[in-house]
Amino acid sequence: MGEQHTVKFPQEVIDEYAAFGVDLPALFSAGHLGTRMGVQILEASAERVVGTMPVEGNTQPYGLLHGGASAVLAETLGSVGSMLHGGISKIAVGVDLNCTHHRGVRSGLVTGVATPVHRGRSTATYEIVISDEDGKRVCSARLTCLLRDVKQGDADQVPAAG
Repeated sequence: MGEQHTVKFPQEVIDEYAAFGVDLPALFSAGHLGTRMGVQILEASAERVVGTMPVEGNTQPYGLLHGGASAVLAETLGSVGSMLHGGISKIAVGVDLNCTHHRGVRSGLVTGVATPVHRGRSTATYEIVISDEDGKRVCSARLTCLLRDVKQGDADQVPAAG
């Protein structure tokens, strides 16, 4: 669960980050929490981010997918989209997340698809639809991120290109 794999990024985005010595796949991974939860990002651009997460290991006491797990998947995908929209000079910080849970899931993988609702200079908002393996909507989420300028010291937190 949570092993690293290659995420599909647009070539121009890869080139932009590589010019600054940034390891884009490491930067836009699901992070430590996402890794523990088995989140995998399959596709990433400012226009669309797709990722999956197993239900197993992410359930509440009744054996259903935990709503907090859906929130982690939603915030991960929306944050990746926001970061890609903001570009190398911005850092995306989540400021509002809401999730509506429509149905329970007991097994398999859920897939989240994040698409932009608003992409501005200082904020980005993404709608994230999480579906089960049958394509039935499990959760509808919306994430707004503040896009703040990179500050000195932020570089210490960015994975360097190999």
